[in-house]
Amino acid sequence: MKLLDMGDLKQLVTRPESLCVSIYMPTERSGKEVSQNAIRFKNMLKTAEKQLRAFGLSEDETNDFLTSGTKLLASNKFWQYQSDGLAAFICPDSFKYFRLPHRFKELSVVTNRFHIKPLLSVIGLEGRYYILALSQNNVRLFQATRQGVSEVELKDAPKSLEEALKYEFPEKQLQFHTEGPRRSGMRDSVFYGTGDADPNIKNAILRYFQAVDKSVYALLKEESAPLVLASVDYLVAIYKKASRCSTITEQAIKGNPDELSAEELNKRAWEIIQPYVRRAEEEAAVKYKSLAGSEGKQATNKLPEVVRAAYHGRLESLFVSVGVQQWGTYDPETADVEIHEKETAGDQDLLDFAAVHCLSNKGTVFAVEPDRMPDDSPAAAILRY
Repeated sequence: MKLLDMGDLKQLVTRPESLCVSIYMPTERSGKEVSQNAIRFKNMLKTAEKQLRAFGLSEDETNDFLTSGTKLLASNKFWQYQSDGLAAFICPDSFKYFRLPHRFKELSVVTNRFHIKPLLSVIGLEGRYYILALSQNNVRLFQATRQGVSEVELKDAPKSLEEALKYEFPEKQLQFHTEGPRRSGMRDSVFYGTGDADPNIKNAILRYFQAVDKSVYALLKEESAPLVLASVDYLVAIYKKASRCSTITEQAIKGNPDELSAEELNKRAWEIIQPYVRRAEEEAAVKYKSLAGSEGKQATNKLPEVVRAAYHGRLESLFVSVGVQQWGTYDPETADVEIHEKETAGDQDLLDFAAVHCLSNKGTVFAVEPDRMPDDSPAAAILRY
Protein backbone atom coordinates (compact mmCIF):
# COMPACT_ATOMS: atom_id res chain seq x y z
CA MET A 1 0.00 0.00 0.00
CA LYS A 2 1.32 3.44 -0.93
CA LEU A 3 1.36 5.98 1.85
CA LEU A 4 -0.64 9.16 1.44
CA ASP A 5 2.05 11.68 2.30
CA MET A 6 2.21 15.44 2.66
CA GLY A 7 3.83 15.83 -0.76
CA ASP A 8 0.84 14.13 -2.38
CA LEU A 9 -1.59 16.38 -0.53
CA LYS A 10 0.26 19.52 -1.45
CA GLN A 11 0.26 18.50 -5.12
CA LEU A 12 -3.48 17.88 -5.00
CA VAL A 13 -4.19 21.30 -3.52
CA THR A 14 -1.70 23.45 -5.42
CA ARG A 15 -2.01 21.97 -8.93
CA PRO A 16 -2.91 24.55 -11.64
CA GLU A 17 -6.61 25.25 -11.98
CA SER A 18 -8.43 22.87 -14.33
CA LEU A 19 -11.42 20.59 -14.23
CA CYS A 20 -10.87 17.82 -11.64
CA VAL A 21 -12.76 14.71 -10.54
CA SER A 22 -12.50 13.57 -6.90
CA ILE A 23 -13.98 10.19 -5.97
CA TYR A 24 -14.32 8.69 -2.49
CA MET A 25 -15.84 5.30 -1.71
CA PRO A 26 -15.74 2.48 0.85
CA THR A 27 -14.01 -0.75 -0.18
CA GLU A 28 -14.07 -4.34 1.05
CA ARG A 29 -10.96 -6.25 2.09
CA SER A 30 -12.16 -9.86 1.82
CA GLY A 31 -15.04 -12.23 1.27
CA LYS A 32 -17.68 -12.21 -1.44
CA GLU A 33 -18.10 -8.45 -0.97
CA VAL A 34 -14.72 -7.87 -2.68
CA SER A 35 -16.48 -8.28 -6.02
CA GLN A 36 -18.46 -5.13 -5.23
CA ASN A 37 -15.36 -2.90 -5.24
CA ALA A 38 -15.05 -2.60 -9.02
CA ILE A 39 -18.82 -2.34 -9.43
CA ARG A 40 -18.99 0.52 -6.96
CA PHE A 41 -16.13 2.34 -8.67
CA LYS A 42 -17.81 1.88 -12.06
CA ASN A 43 -20.96 3.49 -10.66
CA MET A 44 -18.90 6.37 -9.24
CA LEU A 45 -17.39 6.92 -12.69
CA LYS A 46 -20.87 7.06 -14.16
CA THR A 47 -21.77 9.75 -11.63
CA ALA A 48 -18.64 11.69 -12.55
CA GLU A 49 -19.51 11.31 -16.22
CA LYS A 50 -22.88 13.01 -15.67
CA GLN A 51 -21.18 15.79 -13.70
CA LEU A 52 -18.62 16.36 -16.46
CA ARG A 53 -21.35 16.50 -19.09
CA ALA A 54 -23.06 19.18 -16.94
CA PHE A 55 -19.86 21.22 -17.31
CA GLY A 56 -20.34 21.12 -21.08
CA LEU A 57 -18.00 18.30 -22.09
CA SER A 58 -19.08 16.16 -25.01
CA GLU A 59 -19.47 12.39 -24.72
CA ASP A 60 -16.08 11.79 -26.39
CA GLU A 61 -14.37 14.41 -24.21
CA THR A 62 -15.88 12.87 -21.09
CA ASN A 63 -14.74 9.38 -22.08
CA ASP A 64 -11.20 10.66 -22.72
CA PHE A 65 -11.20 12.50 -19.38
CA LEU A 66 -12.09 9.33 -17.45
CA THR A 67 -9.86 6.94 -19.43
CA SER A 68 -7.40 6.36 -16.57
CA GLY A 69 -10.22 5.44 -14.20
CA THR A 70 -11.84 3.18 -16.78
CA LYS A 71 -8.55 1.32 -17.33
CA LEU A 72 -8.30 0.68 -13.59
CA LEU A 73 -11.59 -1.21 -13.73
CA ALA A 74 -9.92 -3.92 -15.83
CA SER A 75 -7.33 -4.73 -13.13
CA ASN A 76 -8.87 -7.64 -11.20
CA LYS A 77 -5.82 -7.92 -8.95
CA PHE A 78 -6.13 -4.27 -7.89
CA TRP A 79 -9.72 -4.74 -6.71
CA GLN A 80 -8.84 -7.91 -4.79
CA TYR A 81 -6.36 -6.05 -2.55
CA GLN A 82 -8.05 -3.07 -0.96
CA SER A 83 -8.05 -1.36 2.40
CA ASP A 84 -11.19 0.21 3.95
CA GLY A 85 -11.54 3.14 1.57
CA LEU A 86 -10.41 4.42 -1.81
CA ALA A 87 -9.73 8.03 -2.81
CA ALA A 88 -9.18 8.68 -6.53
CA PHE A 89 -8.25 11.95 -8.23
CA ILE A 90 -8.59 12.36 -11.99
CA CYS A 91 -7.69 15.30 -14.21
CA PRO A 92 -6.59 15.54 -17.87
CA ASP A 93 -2.87 15.18 -17.11
CA SER A 94 -2.74 12.94 -14.02
CA PHE A 95 -4.42 10.16 -12.07
CA LYS A 96 -3.76 9.37 -8.42
CA TYR A 97 -5.43 6.93 -6.07
CA PHE A 98 -4.89 5.96 -2.44
CA ARG A 99 -6.09 2.88 -0.56
CA LEU A 100 -6.61 4.06 3.01
CA PRO A 101 -7.63 2.54 6.36
CA HIS A 102 -10.72 4.75 6.52
CA ARG A 103 -14.24 3.95 5.37
CA PHE A 104 -15.33 6.90 3.25
CA LYS A 105 -18.90 7.69 2.29
CA GLU A 106 -19.55 7.53 -1.45
CA LEU A 107 -18.81 10.91 -2.99
CA SER A 108 -18.02 12.24 -6.47
CA VAL A 109 -17.09 15.91 -6.84
CA VAL A 110 -16.26 17.74 -10.08
CA THR A 111 -14.86 21.26 -9.69
CA ASN A 112 -11.86 23.30 -10.84
CA ARG A 113 -9.88 21.95 -7.87
CA PHE A 114 -9.52 18.55 -6.22
CA HIS A 115 -11.85 18.13 -3.24
CA ILE A 116 -9.83 16.91 -0.25
CA LYS A 117 -12.20 17.62 2.66
CA PRO A 118 -12.83 13.88 3.36
CA LEU A 119 -9.07 13.37 3.75
CA LEU A 120 -8.98 15.64 6.79
CA SER A 121 -10.42 12.78 8.82
CA VAL A 122 -7.39 10.70 7.78
CA ILE A 123 -4.49 13.16 7.80
CA GLY A 124 -5.27 15.18 10.93
CA LEU A 125 -3.84 14.35 14.34
CA GLU A 126 -6.92 12.38 15.36
CA GLY A 127 -7.16 10.71 12.00
CA ARG A 128 -3.92 8.87 11.38
CA TYR A 129 -1.09 7.20 13.25
CA TYR A 130 1.46 4.44 12.65
CA ILE A 131 2.31 1.17 14.35
CA LEU A 132 5.73 -0.49 14.09
CA ALA A 133 5.70 -4.12 15.22
CA LEU A 134 9.16 -5.51 16.04
CA SER A 135 9.95 -9.13 16.84
CA GLN A 136 12.76 -11.59 16.34
CA ASN A 137 11.06 -12.94 13.22
CA ASN A 138 9.36 -9.99 11.62
CA VAL A 139 9.14 -6.22 11.20
CA ARG A 140 5.80 -4.73 10.17
CA LEU A 141 4.71 -1.12 9.67
CA PHE A 142 1.03 -0.19 9.69
CA GLN A 143 -0.83 2.98 8.81
CA ALA A 144 -3.94 3.20 10.97
CA THR A 145 -6.97 5.20 11.91
CA ARG A 146 -9.52 4.43 14.59
CA GLN A 147 -11.62 2.82 11.86
CA GLY A 148 -9.05 0.54 10.27
CA VAL A 149 -5.46 -0.50 9.67
CA SER A 150 -3.34 -1.40 6.61
CA GLU A 151 0.20 -2.70 6.35
CA VAL A 152 2.74 -0.53 4.57
CA GLU A 153 5.60 -2.06 2.59
CA LEU A 154 9.00 -1.37 4.12
CA LYS A 155 11.34 -1.43 1.16
CA ASP A 156 14.97 -2.44 1.75
CA ALA A 157 14.36 -3.04 5.47
CA PRO A 158 15.77 -6.23 7.04
CA LYS A 159 12.91 -8.42 8.22
CA SER A 160 14.41 -10.82 10.73
CA LEU A 161 16.47 -10.12 13.82
CA GLU A 162 17.72 -13.68 13.98
CA GLU A 163 18.82 -13.64 10.35
CA ALA A 164 20.62 -10.33 10.82
CA LEU A 165 22.49 -11.52 13.90
CA LYS A 166 23.50 -14.97 12.73
CA TYR A 167 26.00 -13.50 10.28
CA GLU A 168 27.76 -11.72 13.13
CA PHE A 169 27.38 -14.59 15.62
CA PRO A 170 27.17 -17.76 13.50
CA GLU A 171 28.42 -19.94 16.33
CA LYS A 172 25.69 -18.90 18.74
CA GLN A 173 22.03 -19.87 18.81
CA LEU A 174 20.22 -16.60 19.43
CA GLN A 175 16.62 -16.80 20.49
CA PHE A 176 13.93 -15.56 22.82
CA HIS A 177 12.44 -17.40 25.73
CA THR A 178 9.41 -16.53 27.81
CA GLU A 179 9.07 -16.31 31.52
CA GLY A 180 6.42 -15.22 33.94
CA PRO A 181 2.66 -15.73 33.80
CA ARG A 182 0.51 -14.90 30.79
CA ARG A 183 -1.24 -11.53 30.98
CA SER A 184 -4.14 -10.91 28.60
CA GLY A 185 -2.92 -13.64 26.30
CA MET A 186 0.61 -12.21 26.08
CA ARG A 187 3.93 -13.36 27.51
CA ASP A 188 6.95 -11.29 28.39
CA SER A 189 9.87 -12.21 26.16
CA VAL A 190 13.47 -11.97 27.28
CA PHE A 191 16.41 -11.98 24.86
CA TYR A 192 19.20 -14.36 25.61
CA GLY A 193 22.05 -16.10 23.86
CA THR A 194 25.18 -14.87 25.50
CA GLY A 195 23.24 -13.03 28.21
CA ASP A 196 21.52 -9.69 28.42
CA ALA A 197 24.72 -7.96 29.41
CA ASP A 198 26.67 -8.96 26.31
CA PRO A 199 27.57 -5.64 24.67
CA ASN A 200 28.40 -7.25 21.31
CA ILE A 201 24.88 -8.60 20.89
CA LYS A 202 23.30 -5.36 22.06
CA ASN A 203 25.37 -3.42 19.56
CA ALA A 204 24.39 -5.86 16.80
CA ILE A 205 20.70 -5.40 17.62
CA LEU A 206 21.24 -1.65 17.64
CA ARG A 207 22.79 -1.76 14.16
CA TYR A 208 19.96 -3.98 12.96
CA PHE A 209 17.37 -1.51 14.23
CA GLN A 210 19.27 1.38 12.69
CA ALA A 211 18.89 -0.39 9.34
CA VAL A 212 15.16 -0.86 9.98
CA ASP A 213 14.79 2.74 11.04
CA LYS A 214 16.46 3.94 7.85
CA SER A 215 13.47 2.61 5.88
CA VAL A 216 10.91 3.76 8.47
CA TYR A 217 12.39 7.25 8.68
CA ALA A 218 12.45 7.59 4.89
CA LEU A 219 8.68 7.06 4.89
CA LEU A 220 7.77 9.07 7.97
CA LYS A 221 10.32 11.91 8.15
CA GLU A 222 7.78 14.47 6.92
CA GLU A 223 5.05 13.14 9.20
CA SER A 224 3.68 14.65 12.40
CA ALA A 225 1.47 11.60 13.09
CA PRO A 226 2.41 9.51 16.16
CA LEU A 227 4.32 6.23 15.82
CA VAL A 228 3.47 3.47 18.32
CA LEU A 229 6.02 0.69 18.85
CA ALA A 230 4.89 -2.87 19.54
CA SER A 231 7.48 -5.22 21.03
CA VAL A 232 9.02 -6.54 24.22
CA ASP A 233 10.43 -3.89 26.57
CA TYR A 234 14.04 -4.84 25.84
CA LEU A 235 13.69 -4.24 22.10
CA VAL A 236 11.55 -1.11 22.49
CA ALA A 237 14.34 0.53 24.48
CA ILE A 238 16.97 -0.36 21.86
CA TYR A 239 14.80 0.80 18.95
CA LYS A 240 14.15 4.16 20.59
CA LYS A 241 17.90 4.57 20.88
CA ALA A 242 18.39 3.61 17.23
CA SER A 243 15.57 5.68 15.74
CA ARG A 244 15.62 9.18 14.27
CA CYS A 245 11.80 9.40 14.31
CA SER A 246 10.68 12.17 16.65
CA THR A 247 7.03 11.07 16.85
CA ILE A 248 7.46 7.79 18.76
CA THR A 249 5.00 7.66 21.65
CA GLU A 250 6.27 7.14 25.18
CA GLN A 251 4.00 4.15 25.71
CA ALA A 252 4.34 1.01 23.61
CA ILE A 253 2.29 -2.11 22.97
CA LYS A 254 4.04 -4.65 25.18
CA GLY A 255 4.70 -8.27 24.31
CA ASN A 256 5.45 -10.28 21.21
CA PRO A 257 3.52 -8.59 18.35
CA ASP A 258 3.62 -11.76 16.23
CA GLU A 259 0.84 -13.09 18.47
CA LEU A 260 -1.42 -10.18 17.54
CA SER A 261 -3.41 -9.53 14.37
CA ALA A 262 -3.28 -6.14 12.68
CA GLU A 263 -6.72 -5.37 14.10
CA GLU A 264 -5.68 -6.27 17.66
CA LEU A 265 -2.51 -4.17 17.32
CA ASN A 266 -4.65 -1.24 16.18
CA LYS A 267 -7.09 -1.67 19.07
CA ARG A 268 -4.21 -1.50 21.55
CA ALA A 269 -2.56 1.38 19.68
CA TRP A 270 -5.77 3.43 19.85
CA GLU A 271 -5.83 2.97 23.64
CA ILE A 272 -2.44 4.72 23.65
CA ILE A 273 -3.28 7.32 20.99
CA GLN A 274 -6.71 8.45 22.21
CA PRO A 275 -5.58 10.15 25.46
CA TYR A 276 -2.68 11.71 23.58
CA VAL A 277 -5.04 13.14 20.94
CA ARG A 278 -7.57 14.47 23.43
CA ARG A 279 -4.85 15.99 25.61
CA ALA A 280 -3.16 17.64 22.62
CA GLU A 281 -6.47 19.09 21.42
CA GLU A 282 -7.38 20.41 24.87
CA GLU A 283 -3.94 21.96 25.39
CA ALA A 284 -4.06 23.62 21.95
CA ALA A 285 -7.55 25.02 22.64
CA VAL A 286 -6.42 26.48 25.97
CA LYS A 287 -3.35 28.01 24.33
CA TYR A 288 -5.44 29.46 21.50
CA LYS A 289 -7.90 31.12 23.90
CA SER A 290 -5.04 32.55 25.95
CA LEU A 291 -3.28 33.99 22.91
CA ALA A 292 -6.51 35.22 21.30
CA GLY A 293 -7.14 37.37 24.34
CA SER A 294 -3.66 38.90 24.29
CA GLU A 295 -2.12 41.64 22.17
CA GLY A 296 0.63 39.49 20.66
CA LYS A 297 -1.38 38.54 17.54
CA GLN A 298 -0.19 34.94 17.75
CA ALA A 299 -3.72 33.58 17.32
CA THR A 300 -6.39 34.38 14.76
CA ASN A 301 -9.80 33.23 13.57
CA LYS A 302 -9.84 35.51 10.52
CA LEU A 303 -9.80 33.23 7.48
CA PRO A 304 -7.66 35.48 5.19
CA GLU A 305 -4.97 35.67 7.88
CA VAL A 306 -5.18 31.90 8.46
CA VAL A 307 -4.83 31.14 4.73
CA ARG A 308 -1.81 33.43 4.27
CA ALA A 309 -0.07 32.11 7.38
CA ALA A 310 -0.73 28.49 6.36
CA TYR A 311 0.72 29.02 2.88
CA HIS A 312 3.91 30.54 4.33
CA GLY A 313 4.38 27.83 6.98
CA ARG A 314 3.57 30.06 9.95
CA LEU A 315 0.90 27.88 11.59
CA GLU A 316 1.79 25.92 14.71
CA SER A 317 -1.70 24.40 14.94
CA LEU A 318 -5.05 24.83 13.24
CA PHE A 319 -8.63 24.00 14.19
CA VAL A 320 -11.03 23.50 11.26
CA SER A 321 -14.71 22.73 11.48
CA VAL A 322 -15.74 19.41 9.91
CA GLY A 323 -18.64 19.58 7.48
CA VAL A 324 -18.16 23.29 6.74
CA GLN A 325 -16.87 24.76 3.47
CA GLN A 326 -15.48 28.25 2.97
CA TRP A 327 -15.27 28.82 -0.77
CA GLY A 328 -12.92 31.35 -2.27
CA THR A 329 -9.54 31.94 -3.89
CA TYR A 330 -5.98 32.67 -2.83
CA ASP A 331 -3.39 34.30 -5.09
CA PRO A 332 0.15 33.40 -3.89
CA GLU A 333 1.70 36.24 -5.91
CA THR A 334 -0.40 39.04 -4.40
CA ALA A 335 -1.47 37.23 -1.19
CA ASP A 336 -5.05 38.31 -1.95
CA VAL A 337 -7.79 36.17 -0.40
CA GLU A 338 -11.35 36.32 -1.70
CA ILE A 339 -14.19 34.66 0.20
CA HIS A 340 -17.47 33.87 -1.55
CA GLU A 341 -20.83 33.03 -0.02
CA LYS A 342 -21.42 30.42 -2.74
CA GLU A 343 -18.99 28.35 -4.78
CA THR A 344 -18.05 29.96 -8.09
CA ALA A 345 -15.82 28.82 -10.95
CA GLY A 346 -12.19 28.59 -9.84
CA ASP A 347 -13.01 28.41 -6.13
CA GLN A 348 -11.53 26.00 -3.63
CA ASP A 349 -12.40 25.23 -0.04
CA LEU A 350 -10.06 27.57 1.84
CA LEU A 351 -10.33 25.44 4.98
CA ASP A 352 -8.95 22.49 3.02
CA PHE A 353 -6.23 24.68 1.58
CA ALA A 354 -5.16 25.96 5.00
CA ALA A 355 -5.24 22.50 6.58
CA VAL A 356 -3.04 20.87 3.93
CA HIS A 357 -0.46 23.65 4.00
CA CYS A 358 -0.40 23.56 7.79
CA LEU A 359 0.28 19.82 7.74
CA SER A 360 2.84 20.02 4.93
CA ASN A 361 4.81 22.51 7.04
CA LYS A 362 4.71 20.19 10.09
CA GLY A 363 1.91 21.99 11.85
CA THR A 364 -0.90 20.17 13.66
CA VAL A 365 -4.49 20.10 12.38
CA PHE A 366 -7.51 19.37 14.55
CA ALA A 367 -10.50 18.58 12.30
CA VAL A 368 -13.34 18.78 14.83
CA GLU A 369 -17.10 19.07 14.99
CA PRO A 370 -18.36 22.69 15.13
CA ASP A 371 -19.24 22.43 18.84
CA ARG A 372 -15.61 21.54 19.63
CA MET A 373 -14.15 24.62 17.93
CA PRO A 374 -12.43 26.96 20.41
CA ASP A 375 -14.63 29.86 19.23
CA ASP A 376 -17.47 30.63 16.81
CA SER A 377 -15.34 30.57 13.66
CA PRO A 378 -14.82 27.66 11.21
CA ALA A 379 -11.05 28.24 11.47
CA ALA A 380 -8.87 29.07 14.47
CA ALA A 381 -5.08 29.09 14.35
CA ILE A 382 -2.05 29.49 16.58
CA LEU A 383 0.82 31.18 14.76
CA ARG A 384 4.47 30.33 15.18
CA TYR A 385 5.45 33.97 14.74
